[in-house]
Amino acid sequence: MQRDFEKDKKNMVVVEGSYAVASAVKSCRPNVISAYPITPQTHIVEDLSQFMADGAIPNCEYINVESEFSALSALVGSSAAGARSYSATTSQGLELMHEVLFNVSGMRLPVVMTVVNRAVSAPINIWNDHQDSISQRDTGWIQLYAEDTQEISDMTAQAFKIAEDPEILLPVMTCMDGFILSHVYEPVVLLEDDIVAEYLPPFEPEFKLDPKNPKTFGAFADPNSYTEFRYLQQQAMDKALKKIEDAAAEFYDLFGRHYGGLIDTYETDDADIILMAMGSIVGTIKDAIDKLRAKGVKVGLLKVRSFRPFPVEAIRNVVKDAKVVVALDKNISIGLNEGALFTETKASLYNTKIDVPVIGFMIGHGGRDIPTGTIENIIDEAKKVIDSGITVESQFTDLKEELL
Repeated sequence: MQRDFEKDKKNMVVVEGSYAVASAVKSCRPNVISAYPITPQTHIVEDLSQFMADGAIPNCEYINVESEFSALSALVGSSAAGARSYSATTSQGLELMHEVLFNVSGMRLPVVMTVVNRAVSAPINIWNDHQDSISQRDTGWIQLYAEDTQEISDMTAQAFKIAEDPEILLPVMTCMDGFILSHVYEPVVLLEDDIVAEYLPPFEPEFKLDPKNPKTFGAFADPNSYTEFRYLQQQAMDKALKKIEDAAAEFYDLFGRHYGGLIDTYETDDADIILMAMGSIVGTIKDAIDKLRAKGVKVGLLKVRSFRPFPVEAIRNVVKDAKVVVALDKNISIGLNEGALFTETKASLYNTKIDVPVIGFMIGHGGRDIPTGTIENIIDEAKKVIDSGITVESQFTDLKEELL
């Protein structure tokens, strides 16, 4: 399945990435929006506020709150009451939500939240990496990562469809790289309201807070029942693997655009070296691959769209015949000296018959530029693994020795 670029060109408008997201949220017909502005997420909620002022989002309440903690707490109530609920945040705001993230997932509330990925303090940094969302990977939220502005726009509708599926009922983070995608102006096909209405039915949950039919959400669970709640969350994540694929396929049928489901690949069929990555860096990697392929280097890309649930089987199927796999991470687990994608890729291959070496590079922290030359240098390191085996399993990229 491929995107119909000729059809897209006729409908493209040049807008900021944040506007494209806000427009997509509008088309999904939310009932409650609650968010606290924080750079670089601010433009999304500003645009949504303007849509509300213009009357472009009917049957919706926009709640002004005093913090990110309050923003998500408000959506616990609205989603439990049966309202389609949306928020957006980034970095320190997402970290402030940490406690509530567990509540939303544990109560099986299908909230959708755009995370505009930004480095976390200290030191203070407002530029892009993935430390903020990766640090929340175990909170029970589905996490999807977008390569470009068109994908994050389209991913928004897919996220609501996945989250609200009666077999899933889990919240979803749609992650976009701060500034690189949120503030860029580029041609985008905005979602059409009538087609979104066909793709995304009204949210009508079987279970909700209703005085006429009282229920309890988030009740006390003693040791006799707590384990089963966690088990059911994991079962929902397992089911989401197929639902994410289905949502992408159905979206393609209606809109003609496809970015992969759990993963996407580029030039991997005969690749000796397979790079793995998430987010906007994927475009840079594709440019580097094109350049090296012209020189006869057999290199390809495995783009991970879904970090949670982690697409173990899909990854195994792609990398099984490679000679080396290279995971690129815009995050670090301090104390382990590895990025999360690298760690989890190794784990997904452990105890299998797939005997392919995996190395990791931590890259682009705090918004440091990632030119194609850096990708080419990483590929040179991968070639050494093919020739001589692994000497350094995981390492920082482009360190400035003079600052150390």
